[in-house]
Amino acid sequence: MNITQRTTRLSSGDGTATDAATQTVTDTGIISARLDRLPTTQAVWKLILLLSLGFFFEVYDLLYSGYVAPGLIKSGILTSTTVGLFGMSGVASFIAALFSGLFVGTLACGFLADRFGRRAIFTYAMLWYVAANTVMAFQDTAPALIFWRFVSGLGIGVELITIGTYMSELAPKHLRGRAFAVCQTIGFVAVPVVAFLSYLLVPRTVLGMDGWRCVVLLGGLSALFIWYFRRNLPESPRWLASKGRFAEAELILQSLEDRVEKQYGMPLPAIGQCEPTVREANFADIWKPPYRDRTMMLIIFHVFQTVGFYGFANWVPSLLVKQGITVTSSLLYTTIIGLAAPLGPLLGYLIADRFERKHVIVATAAINIVSGLLFSQASAAVAIVSLGVVLTLCSNISSFTYHAYQQELYPTTIRARAVGFVYSWSRLSAIVTSFIIAFFLREFGVAGVFWFIAGAMTFVIIAVGLLGPRTLGRSLESISH
Repeated sequence: MNITQRTTRLSSGDGTATDAATQTVTDTGIISARLDRLPTTQAVWKLILLLSLGFFFEVYDLLYSGYVAPGLIKSGILTSTTVGLFGMSGVASFIAALFSGLFVGTLACGFLADRFGRRAIFTYAMLWYVAANTVMAFQDTAPALIFWRFVSGLGIGVELITIGTYMSELAPKHLRGRAFAVCQTIGFVAVPVVAFLSYLLVPRTVLGMDGWRCVVLLGGLSALFIWYFRRNLPESPRWLASKGRFAEAELILQSLEDRVEKQYGMPLPAIGQCEPTVREANFADIWKPPYRDRTMMLIIFHVFQTVGFYGFANWVPSLLVKQGITVTSSLLYTTIIGLAAPLGPLLGYLIADRFERKHVIVATAAINIVSGLLFSQASAAVAIVSLGVVLTLCSNISSFTYHAYQQELYPTTIRARAVGFVYSWSRLSAIVTSFIIAFFLREFGVAGVFWFIAGAMTFVIIAVGLLGPRTLGRSLESISH
C-alpha cells in the first residue's frame, strides 16, 4: 500500500480542529473527507462545468431520435407505425435500437469505469458514439440505420454511467445535489437546441442532404472538445484511493486543495469526521444488506420511470401529429416545449440540497400523472405547450435528482458497475416501451398512451416512497453503510 503524508487539520471527536503535522493517509475515508470539506470555489465549479459540457453532447445524441423521426418517415427510410408489435421498419425500431445499445452499454460495460478509471472512459466512450453517429448519418436503409444507432447507443450508455459516477466523486457532499442540477441544466440545453435545429432542418434539404442527417452530424461537434476534456479533467481521487493508488490521489487532491485555498482566500475548513469505507466490495454485494433493498427499489424505479420520461420526450412530435397537428407545427410546438428542458434542473438547483431526493422524485412523478392525462385531452395550442412545459420540467427535475440519488447508494469500488446494472433496466424497459407506446398510439390514441404512462408513474411513487433511503447531506461513505 502506498503511504503519503501531508500537513492538515482534522476534526476531533468533539468537533474541534486539531493539528496533525504528519497525518498518514492510508484510507480512502481521509481522501473523501478532504474532498467533502472543500468550499464552493471556481476550481470546484470548473470540474463540474467540464463534465456538464460533456453531458450536453450526451443529451443531444440521446434525445434527437424523436426530433428527427418525422424526417426519417418523410425520407421513406422508416414508417410511423409497424404492422406487427415488434416490426423492424418503424420509428419504434429506431428508438428501440438506441435503447438496446444503452442497455448493453450500461449492463455489460459499466465495469470499464471501475476498472480503467473515470477519466479514460469518459473520453473514449465519447469518441465511440461520435464515430458511430457519423457513420449512421449516411445510411439509406432501415437495417443499416438501426444497426448504427445501436452501436452509438453502446458508447452513450457507458458515458452516462461514467459522467454520473465521476460527478458524484468529485463534488463535495454539500454541493452534490446542486452539481447534478447544474450538470443537467447545461446538458438539457441540448433539448431546445436539437429541437430548434430539427425545426429548421428536418423539413428541408441542405446542400442536397436530408435535413435529419445534418441534425445528426452536428452532434459530432463534441469530438472537437475531447482533447480539452482529457487535458483539464483529473482522475477521481476517490477511485484512485479505492485502487490503492494513494500517491496519485494525493497529488491530484493536493493540487486541487491548493487552487481552492488560493481562491478561498483563507485556510481550508477542518476535515470532518472520516467515515469508514467499504474497501473490498464485490458486485454480488448489491444483493446483500444494505444494498439489496436499494437495488430492488432502483430496478423497479428504472423499469417504470423510463415510460414517463422517454414516453413523452421521444414521442411528443409523433403524439402531436396524431392529434392532427402538421409536422412543421408539431416541431415548432416541440421547440417551444424544449426550451423548458434546462429550466427543470435550473429550478431544481434551488431545492437540490434542501429536500430529500426521494421526496422530490415522488412529487414530480405525481405531477407527471396529472399533467400527462390533461395533455392527452388538450387541443388548443396554449394548453398543449403549457402542459408540455410542465411535463418537461417535472421529468428533468426528477432526472437530475435520481442521477444524483442512485450514485449515492453504492460504494466507490463498485459504484459504476452497480449503477450500470440498475440503470440498464431503464434501457431494457425503453426497448419494450417504444413498441408498446406505438401499439397504444395506434389502438387507443394519445389518451391511451398517457394512461399507460400514469400507471407506470404510480409504481415509481410506491417503490421510491417505500424503499428509498435518505441521503441528504451525508457523505458517500456514510451512505454505504
